[in-house]
Formats: sequence, C-alpha cells, structure tokens
Amino acid sequence: MEMRRLGKTGLSVAPIVIGGNVFGWTAEEKTSFAILDAFFDAGLNTIDTADVYSAWAPGNKGGDSEEIIGRWLKQSRNSRDRAVIVTKFGSDMGEGKTLKASYILKAVEASLRRLQTDYIDLYLSHWPDANTRHEETLGAFAKLKQQGKIRAIGCSNYDADLLRASFDAAEKAGLPRYDVLQPEYNLYARASFEGPLAEFCVSHDIGVITYFSLAAGFLTGKYRSHADTKGRAREGRVSQYLNDKGLRILAALDTISAETGAKPAEISLAWLLRKRCMTAPIASATSLSQLESLVKSATLALSDEAMALLDRAGV
Repeated sequence: MEMRRLGKTGLSVAPIVIGGNVFGWTAEEKTSFAILDAFFDAGLNTIDTADVYSAWAPGNKGGDSEEIIGRWLKQSRNSRDRAVIVTKFGSDMGEGKTLKASYILKAVEASLRRLQTDYIDLYLSHWPDANTRHEETLGAFAKLKQQGKIRAIGCSNYDADLLRASFDAAEKAGLPRYDVLQPEYNLYARASFEGPLAEFCVSHDIGVITYFSLAAGFLTGKYRSHADTKGRAREGRVSQYLNDKGLRILAALDTISAETGAKPAEISLAWLLRKRCMTAPIASATSLSQLESLVKSATLALSDEAMALLDRAGV
C-alpha cells in the first residue's frame, strides 16, 4: 500500500484513514474489532477518533470510541508502532468547547488512558476557541510534545484566517505550528475548503485529512430520496444533500460507476485523493463489505475526464 507523507509531522499514512466516530455507535465493539483487523490486514494504518465520540448515542458518555480502540490495541496482533492514532480534544465533554491549556493537559491524560497507550501520534484541536489565545493552546501542545505524550499536532474546523493567525502566533512565540488540518470536504461540501484555505495548506506543507469525506454516507449512493433516510442514524444530516446539486452529483457518480465498475463511495474517495492538497480522506465503515469498498478506493485511478465531470457536478 502506498504511504503518503503527512505534511511536516514525520508521519506516513496510507491513502484512507478509518473513521472511529462509528465505534460504539453504529458499530458495536465486536464489529469494530473486525473492521480494524481487516483495515490493517489490507495495509492501511491510520485511525481517526476524538474524545467526544460517540457521546451523542443513547447510553454513551463520550470516550466510547477511544475505549474500543484502546481495547483493540491491547489484543491486536499488530504492534502499537504500526498504527497511527489520531484523536481530538476541545469538543464539549461537560466543560464547554475550550482550548485552554489547563484543559488540554487533563484531556490528553484521559485520552491516553482510554486508548491504553503512552503516546498519541497526532493530537488535534477539534474546534476553534475565540476565548483562548493561540499562544496558550500551542504552548500546551509544546509541553506535551516535550513530554513525549504526543508526536504531532493539528487542528480541525479552522478557516484560512484563523489558521494564518495561529501560524503568526507560533512564529512570534517560538512555538510549534499546526502541521495538519482536518476540514470538512467532499464532492458536495467544497466551498469552505477550496480556495484560500487549500492554497494555504499547499504553500505551508500542511497535511490534510478530511472528515465527512462521504457526506455522512450520502455519496455512497444509497440515499436517493427522503424516504431512504427515514429511521436511519444520520437521517437529519443526509437529508440536507437531497436537492438538485446532490442529485446531480449522484448522477455523475452513476455515470462513472457504469464506466469503471467502481462503487459511488470508491469514486468519491478517489476524487479526493487526486486533489493536490489532499493527504488522506477519513471514511468510516460499519461492516466488512463497506470496509472492502474503502480499501478499493485507495488504488482507484480516475481519468481526467471523470475528474472534470465530478468537478462540474459539484458546483
């Protein structure tokens, strides 16, 4: 499996990152273990999660995904150093959304405990915090790196202005900069990333791992009408894509699928992988058949004509 350099982190990641948001939610522990085993057996190596996953599910408290990953790491036949573990902090875990230094130092210890590991490969600020100066957050990151508790740092949901401000603050204070960005980006949701933010990532050698890469499952092609979403775990989110633009994208995916034999999800991820700013999209699976499709996308090569068709459909 091809490995991709993740910005300036020193980490190498396979072209697809497995999303841990479903672990303990729509994938119970046994299924999660099977998915992780198959994922690594296929030659992929990176898991994305967050401390808040999956607090939204009935009966969950947050940290559920990290706990499942931690138990898998302990029983896995794969060594810990083969896995690249990405987790995030800063979502509301009872104290509101915050990037305060004191909170970070507590949050990392909780994540390390749940993950049953001595270090986190990539630690991300999950959401911006207008009430905390960049210098405070980056200073806490620097301390954790010095202690060996984290290897690299990044941020999620930052726009170009905010990311640039964090770089300015890091340079002035002699602190580490964010080396990875995790934005929402897919065939449907393009406007917030394409343009200044993507260009900033390219010019500053920032690794990019996208979330909602399949638009909450919409780009798999299994949701064609509002009736298809009824009673599904992601009903509310998927419904927003069921409009002229969304159906136009599905039609383009169907055309390419008929030509290549690839599934819409595979084509959607392959489209992301051809973008010059992209390191690896995050995608989740709740079954081994879904995982098999994700693995195929890592080696699917789209033609220039297919890329152009998809680009036009999503504007």
